[in-house]
This record gives sequence, structure tokens and C-alpha cells, in this order.
Amino acid sequence: MMTRSFFRSRGLLLAALPLAGCISFGGKPPKVLLTLDATATLPVGSTQNSAAAKTITIQVPVVPQSLAVARVPVQTGDQVAYVVGAAWVEAPQRLFARLTSDTIAAKTGRVVLTPAQSFSDPGAQLAGELRNFGIDGDRHEAVVTYDATLIRGADHSKVEKKRFEARVPVATVTAESIGPAINQAANQVAGEVADWVGA
Repeated sequence: MMTRSFFRSRGLLLAALPLAGCISFGGKPPKVLLTLDATATLPVGSTQNSAAAKTITIQVPVVPQSLAVARVPVQTGDQVAYVVGAAWVEAPQRLFARLTSDTIAAKTGRVVLTPAQSFSDPGAQLAGELRNFGIDGDRHEAVVTYDATLIRGADHSKVEKKRFEARVPVATVTAESIGPAINQAANQVAGEVADWVGA
């Protein structure tokens, strides 16, 4: 038998339903989620073997605080803002490390390792700082700047450093327009890094 308290609690639940669409427990999701796609990759199913090829360990680059977020910075003069409605699907330095790994593997034939995989044979070691990974608002360009550090062998006293930078014009700074330009600049930098590392 249904009691008066049953109908009262049922009525409260039904009254609360229209509010469910108005309640948000997180920030407003970005309009556009960005990622990077490597233009040079190994064919699906290809096998690599460290017994037949050199290895290289690639570290995730360090970043300044302005890049330690999922948002895309726009630097104008000495001010930094962020592109409205756009965010990276994961930390940009991790996206760039993966893009660089794919590019080096495809262009050099080296076996690319993560730090967790390199305990027995790290081979060459690539690290660095991703200094720019966003938009130059003064010049209307996507800009990627990577200060790379390379140790080619077991002798850790011999360290090479080189700065790589690529710029791609951006007509308008919108969530939809910035992704392809940054992707192109990142691929250019990764390709130049691969050429520097060599086979």
C-alpha cells in the first residue's frame, strides 16, 4: 500500500529533475580539443630490434609555467593570455615528446625508448626544454621552440645542445585555426631534431 510519505518523496524527486540539467560539477568543457599528428611515422606492424639498430631514450621536455597547463598561450609583448575555447587533450610536452619519438623512429631507424624502457641500454639520450608552444600574438604566428640536449653515447661528459624553432602564419587566432598551424610547426621542429640526431 502506497503511503502519503511515498508520494511526497516521489514528488520531491520529480521536482528536482528539471534542475539536473542546470547543475555542473566541473568547468565548462572547451569547444575544441587539440592534439598532434606526426607526419612521419613507422608503418603499422613494423618491428624494431636494438640488436640491429641504435637506441635513443627520449625524455619528456620541461616547460615554463605558461605551458604547464592544457590551454594554448598567446604571447603579446610581455603579456600572456590563452585561446578561448581550446585545450590540449593532454599535457603539451607529452604530446611533443610522442611526436618527436615517432619522427625520430621513422626518419633515423633508431629504436626509440621511454625512460622506463631504457634501464638496460639507454643508447643516446635526448632531453630539453620546450620554451614556446603556442601563438606569437605580435607576429600572428604559431611558434614552437625547443632547446634540445643530446648525449650520443655512454660518455656523459660530452653533451650537445641546439635550439630548434619553427613558425607558421596564423591568419586569425581562434580555437579552430590554431591547431593545424601548431601541428605543422611541431612536425618541422621534430624533423629537424631527427636530422640532428641522425641514424
